[in-house]
Amino acid sequence: MNTFIEEQDTSESEKGFVPALLLCLFLGGLGAHRFYVGKIGTGILMIVTLGGLGIWAMVDLVMIAVGSFKDAEGRDLKR
Repeated sequence: MNTFIEEQDTSESEKGFVPALLLCLFLGGLGAHRFYVGKIGTGILMIVTLGGLGIWAMVDLVMIAVGSFKDAEGRDLKR
């Protein structure tokens, strides 16, 4: 029996670029942007280290701004 399964385009996340960028900009030291995209483990690490003393948060901010930041499933953020 053949069943037709519609495949969804999984190359783009349902999480948005702008919310991730704003969360990183204002709450990056607390890892809010990582919780938003589903990266719970590294979000907790960012809370404990205060965003790697700000360095990790800045790196994430640049990665989000240039479009190379991915969600927990490795998909690009929605523009």
